[in-house]
Amino acid sequence: MQENKASASFNWGLLGKIFSLALPYRTRFITAIILTLSMAVLGPLRPYLIQHTLDTYVSKSDSQGLLNFSILLLFLLILQSVIQWWSTLLANFLGQQIIYDLRNKVYKHLLSLRMRYFDQTPVGTLVTRSISDIETISEVFSEGMINIAGDILQIIVLLVLMFGTHVKLSLVCLSVLPLLFYSGYLFKEKIKSSFEEVRNQVAVLNTFVQEHLSGMSLVQLFNREDQEFTKFKEINAKHQDAHIRSVFYYSVFFPVVEVLSAISIGLLVWYGAKGVLAEEISLGVLVAFILYINLFFRPIRQLADRFNNLQMGMIAGARIFELLANQEPKEIEGKEVLKQTLGKIEFKEVCFSYVPDQPVLKNINFLVQPGKTIALVGKTGAGKSSIIHLLSRFYELQSGEILLDGTPISTYTLASLRGKISVVMQDVFLFTGSIIENIQLYDANISEEQVINTAKLLGAHSFIEAMPNGYHQQITERGANLSVGQRQLISFVRAIVSNPSILILDEATSSIDHETEEIIQHAILKMREGRSSIVVAHRLSTIANADEILVLEKGEIVERGTHNSLLQNSGYYRNLYEKQFA
Repeated sequence: MQENKASASFNWGLLGKIFSLALPYRTRFITAIILTLSMAVLGPLRPYLIQHTLDTYVSKSDSQGLLNFSILLLFLLILQSVIQWWSTLLANFLGQQIIYDLRNKVYKHLLSLRMRYFDQTPVGTLVTRSISDIETISEVFSEGMINIAGDILQIIVLLVLMFGTHVKLSLVCLSVLPLLFYSGYLFKEKIKSSFEEVRNQVAVLNTFVQEHLSGMSLVQLFNREDQEFTKFKEINAKHQDAHIRSVFYYSVFFPVVEVLSAISIGLLVWYGAKGVLAEEISLGVLVAFILYINLFFRPIRQLADRFNNLQMGMIAGARIFELLANQEPKEIEGKEVLKQTLGKIEFKEVCFSYVPDQPVLKNINFLVQPGKTIALVGKTGAGKSSIIHLLSRFYELQSGEILLDGTPISTYTLASLRGKISVVMQDVFLFTGSIIENIQLYDANISEEQVINTAKLLGAHSFIEAMPNGYHQQITERGANLSVGQRQLISFVRAIVSNPSILILDEATSSIDHETEEIIQHAILKMREGRSSIVVAHRLSTIANADEILVLEKGEIVERGTHNSLLQNSGYYRNLYEKQFA
């Protein structure tokens, strides 16, 4: 999907936001500015001192004066080198420190967003925002505005020294400036648009690669390697073309600057040599002007590149600030901390839709008494998982109420509410790390002994212990080195080890073979004692002992009752049961 281009034209408001990131490090930031500006002044001083040395001491054969000024020039060169080293180190350190803080801020912001945002935004785009775009912002500090200010100051100092020394000679050698400024303006505009296209293509490329690597088994299963490779080549070609356009603009602009620089020096030598022969211009002035011109065109070349870095940083900054300013999908925190709950869950006239005017749930009403179990049954898309998502507050309902012990769940803080709920999903997600880290999820309150006892209860201990490193066995990305059943058992241990008040099983046994299912069913029955449970299942055998079964169709509850009572009716549930056990 082609992402929308960020509107990041050069404006001081956006630049001010970027530089506000440096406020916690204002001392280093100000020091970097002072050092850069000092270099801008010290650079043009050397040609001026060389002119003075040639006209004052060399022309009069004053060896002592020549020695003194040579030592002064050497000292100035050493001082300039030290300042340049310090300035470069400080600016880059500042840039890295700022992107460290900004990346933490962006990731923390992403963690606070509701699931709706992630449903609508490709993962590859968010990876680009969190990694590449933030990295680009660092160049605003290391190679951006501070250096631009230094370059501009150096040009101003050079112009003052040149016109203060010889006005006519300055006008002659700088007569190429209109062409230089015009070519620089064209380069800046072209490189800005090409870079914006590069950033768009990077995001598209990241999205495609991330998505297809995650679904590689599906690609190979359906023999889609050639077709997907063709798609990748097309996307990669667009990325390449965008880069080549930017390289083309560089390849044109830098030779133009070199040609104009050579013309300027040619005019200088032609006019200056005539002045030296006519004794209207001294040799020191001619040599100084040659050095001035070299110093003048050097920052001109760098300015174009640094303006490009600044534009890149501003485009990236605009996207980052747009992400951080996205408050609409942010979760609304309650203020009350849920310390304990009986587990009484009540849905009252709940209506919900992911997309406006396309309802997923319509007037859902049910009550789960403390310690009881209800089961949700229905076709795919009937709204079963949506009920679970609303209870966990991944999404906000459109109307109605969800109560916990008679209190709306929106009253509680998200952390305390979700701390009382454990969910086991059909598609188990395991992080890269050890088995015990995936179970504890870095919760210091869960001991290894608790993990082992829970694993024994659920029948997971034997296969974990059989691994080379036991509970400290490393799991690859998404648990690829474990079987589906093993991943599911680990997710059971993870859900129950925290001793939740509410247990939710969303198709939790659909990927487990019958032998494994028999092992955990007994453990689940024991763990459900004194705990409210909601079970979503296609296997009707797994919910036969539920206290109440709700049958959903097109977002509405069409039947409810116990397993036996529903079988006595010639309704949806009985029809579904007979199809499964025909």
